[in-house]
Amino acid sequence: MAAMETETAPLTLESLPTDPLLLILSFLDYRDLINCCYVSRRLSQLSSHDPLWRRHCKKYWLISEDEKTQKNQCWKSLFIDTYSDVGRYIDHYAAIKKAWDDLKKYLEPRCPRMVLSLKEGAREEDLDAVEAQIGCKLPDDYRCSYRIHNGQKLVVPGLLGSMALSNHYRSEDLLDVDTAAGGFQQRQGLKYCLPLTFCIHTGLSQYIAVEAAEGRNKNEVFYQCPDQMARNPAAIDMFIIGATFTDWFTSYVNNVVSGGFPIIRDQIFRYVHDPECVATTGDITVSVSTSFLPELSSVHPPHYFFTYRIRIEMSKDALPEKACQLDSRYWRITNAKGDVEEVQGPGVVGEFPIISPGRVYEYTSCTTFSTTSGYMEGYYTFHFLYFKDKIFNVAIPRFHMACPTFRVSIARLVS
Repeated sequence: MAAMETETAPLTLESLPTDPLLLILSFLDYRDLINCCYVSRRLSQLSSHDPLWRRHCKKYWLISEDEKTQKNQCWKSLFIDTYSDVGRYIDHYAAIKKAWDDLKKYLEPRCPRMVLSLKEGAREEDLDAVEAQIGCKLPDDYRCSYRIHNGQKLVVPGLLGSMALSNHYRSEDLLDVDTAAGGFQQRQGLKYCLPLTFCIHTGLSQYIAVEAAEGRNKNEVFYQCPDQMARNPAAIDMFIIGATFTDWFTSYVNNVVSGGFPIIRDQIFRYVHDPECVATTGDITVSVSTSFLPELSSVHPPHYFFTYRIRIEMSKDALPEKACQLDSRYWRITNAKGDVEEVQGPGVVGEFPIISPGRVYEYTSCTTFSTTSGYMEGYYTFHFLYFKDKIFNVAIPRFHMACPTFRVSIARLVS
């Protein structure tokens, strides 16, 4: 008797079980998930399954469970509502929003006045009006950041960091978009450049190039540096700080929240510390952080100005009789060409600090190089307070200084 043949029903989308389909859909990006709505009625229903949109809300908009609860909306509607507001920035929003959130969380207990100086976000129509005013499109990542916070009030200290020497002080505010538009440059040398920051003490600004012009790349962030040796006043060199607004802003925030930039007297000081730049002699540890000062530097003539901050600390476990006083300093300074200069003198910055167990002494000084980089090293000479005729040297670790990448003015190249 011939075996009976059974006909198998064709496999269709409608006959597939729900759970495997939802698992497949969970791997799709939001664009593909939306496209699934137009394939079939069943896929349209499945792609609206609310848990699928949870991942996209967290990935693109950083919406937390608490925020969802407060807004009393499903994940899909939250995604759609947020997209309708800031959807044009979806490629930038998460990185920029995270940077702002991290920065505020870090500063609130340390620099509360600085956080209070931040302005509410600008509206789309405000940013559109600025574009009409300057006749250029603003970078989308710049716009995205200003939707979150429209800069800060012109206060001291500024959000973008401070620097202080005995006779020099800089503190940079993050400009709101209207103030920035008022400083938009159309003059030769800074054509199509929009200021991002401003220091009321030095007049220094960081600029973003909203168009490629005069040798600058579009979206580059830089400090201007007038060419002092050129006859043409439009000959402006540039120290490049970031390739894009996102690169510039997130790298700054990372330095702040990682503790790379110290908080001193409610201000962010833009000193960079190399964790390996530490030397311990007996009970005394010396560490160094450095910073480049563009406002006091130039490419032509080559003059690169650096400041360094030194921390001298005696271990809290040291014996009381180890208390000592600094008598003198010795420096060996080497530039990128290998030229060496030796400096020796009494005290540091006119002081002769006393160091005792658990105590810290910090001071700031500066140096200049005719080359773009160099390094310093040396030692301090101390005497014990209880044994004044007994002296000893404390090593200062070698620390390197290098100016940012710079580009010479196109006006110089064509002259």
